[in-house]
Amino acid sequence: MIPKFTKAYLICLFLCALILPEASFAQQDSTLWKVTAGDVIPPVTLGLAGLIVQGKISRQLQQHVVSKYPNYHTRVDNYLPYAPGVVSLSLAAAGIKGKHKLGDQVILALLSNIIAQGVTQSLKRIISYPRPNGEDNHSFPSGHSTTAFANATILHEEYGQRSVLYSIGGFGTATAVGTMRVLGNHHWLADVLMGAGIGIAATKVVYISYPWMQQQVRRIKAKQRNKKN
Repeated sequence: MIPKFTKAYLICLFLCALILPEASFAQQDSTLWKVTAGDVIPPVTLGLAGLIVQGKISRQLQQHVVSKYPNYHTRVDNYLPYAPGVVSLSLAAAGIKGKHKLGDQVILALLSNIIAQGVTQSLKRIISYPRPNGEDNHSFPSGHSTTAFANATILHEEYGQRSVLYSIGGFGTATAVGTMRVLGNHHWLADVLMGAGIGIAATKVVYISYPWMQQQVRRIKAKQRNKKN
């Protein structure tokens, strides 16, 4: 078992690796890299909250939850994490204009989920924290919460400016997923909070980086055309 201080240090490093590079790039080219407080504060706050409640607070809450809902069981939390992303792609496919076209949304969704799960699954294996139900030692952070909040952030980024109801629906769904994971005794509260922070952070990084990625693709294509000519 990794000491608590080491765990906190490792997690903070991951969060900084996700957020800080974007801030430095933003200073280099403000037209491509735009980072706001709203991009940084939510994921960092959730990640820090996950560290604060890890241990005694999470254990006390879990004892209360298990005693109050001893027979709680559902499989909905295995499918619901993808719902906000599916809604966003479905709206784009139906011709409802979001921030990006359908093809770009697919790329953004894939990158966001791959990066988010890459961070989460790596942390699970590095930290090796036991689940409250004793099933395994891959509790921290919650992978379901990571996916749910990554996809909720996609829906928010694409359609939140059209209506706040999209953002409320997406993050409400993600919160429900995290709640189900705790109620089902699969995760501690700390797992869910950290997973949420990682999911949001990874998606924010991808969206902030995407204009730069597009520029690089255009440059590569232009060089290839020039070589042919």
